[in-house]
Amino acid sequence: METRVCRLYAPHDIRIESQPVEGPGAGEVLVRIGAGGICGSDLHYYHDGGFGPIRVREPIILGHEVAGTIAAVGDAVEGLSRGDRVALNPSRPCNECTYCRQGLRQHCLNMRFYGSALRFPHEQGGFRDLIVAEAFQCVKVGPETSLAEAAVAEPLAVCLHALARAGAVKGKRVLVTGAGPIGVLTAAACAHAGAAEIVVTDLQDAVLEVARAMGATKTVNVAREADALDPYCADKGVFDLAFECSAAGPALSSAIRSVRPQGTILQLGVTGELPIPANLLVGKEIHLIGSHRFDPEFAEAVRLIDRREIDVRPIISGSYPLEEAQAAFARAGDRSQAVKVQLTFAEG
Repeated sequence: METRVCRLYAPHDIRIESQPVEGPGAGEVLVRIGAGGICGSDLHYYHDGGFGPIRVREPIILGHEVAGTIAAVGDAVEGLSRGDRVALNPSRPCNECTYCRQGLRQHCLNMRFYGSALRFPHEQGGFRDLIVAEAFQCVKVGPETSLAEAAVAEPLAVCLHALARAGAVKGKRVLVTGAGPIGVLTAAACAHAGAAEIVVTDLQDAVLEVARAMGATKTVNVAREADALDPYCADKGVFDLAFECSAAGPALSSAIRSVRPQGTILQLGVTGELPIPANLLVGKEIHLIGSHRFDPEFAEAVRLIDRREIDVRPIISGSYPLEEAQAAFARAGDRSQAVKVQLTFAEG
């Protein structure tokens, strides 16, 4: 049995190739992938060969936002059957290291994560027709949920983890900087959690329109309205919470200026070193908190999507068959057109 794979060799060098695939072993299932979202990290690998110190050092199959249908079940698997439709959790912690034993599995020292070049040999990803997965990675979805929706569970889980780090959201005034997939899903998660006000900023009107569809009460194009956040900075700031999702220095600075004293900023955007107005951070006693991946939030994300408590369909900007991966990556990198672009696979 063979599967097609989407393999990156070098920046802008993506090849659709075939490779053998084994049947599932004990505790494993064979999943026929139906949809896979192109993430910001996939784009970094595609355009730049990596991000920060993480570099692609060997050909790598990309993709970690995937969902599909179980095609075969190995021995000792309970609760899953052939034909079940599932979202695949890309995280495979060891459950044995110091952090796993402390309940911080997202910080596993031996983490295996689909489509990641952090380790060498690299962890191969989910952009393929067929993949053998651990049964524990599979979270079932109902018949009314499309696999395209289910594939959004991973980025939504990132946002839910950030909300868990932030504490209570209900009734709070919230700023979200950056209206990429994480930003708009954070806005949706805040709306679901009962935030009183959700202001989302970005440089592109198209993505801000999606943010409004996902729950933003106000959107600001900071490229065109440079002073639009000034009223929110009055009296030392008004926002209770800010979620910085852009990885841009000016965005983090605007969050520090507009968050009230003893407010909280969650940093989700990943980048290199950023200059920050440290005196304001100190003077306003602001809590600046990092947020990394997720753990139990993945199953919660699947549940929210499956029940349409959070409707993720507005963020899906386009779907391309695997053989058009080059075009899909080009579209995904154009933020004037797209929030979340997905690949589709041969389910038959």
